[in-house]
Amino acid sequence: MIALRAGAELNEHENPGEATLQVLHGRVTLIADKARWNGSPGDLMFIPDAPHALEAVEDSVVVLTVAKRP
Repeated sequence: MIALRAGAELNEHENPGEATLQVLHGRVTLIADKARWNGSPGDLMFIPDAPHALEAVEDSVVVLTVAKRP
């Protein structure tokens, strides 16, 4: 579980495996390969296997699930 204040950002990084992000509260923007996806409460977002970043548009709470590669 990750909580971010409005305007906060998780700078560009990579995942150790496949990942999803479920938005519980607030609004976020996922950025990867110059594409942007907006997430709102209830949205389940697939995180691409590429460098990506996350921005909190509002105070937000998300659940990050990662399936590590063997």
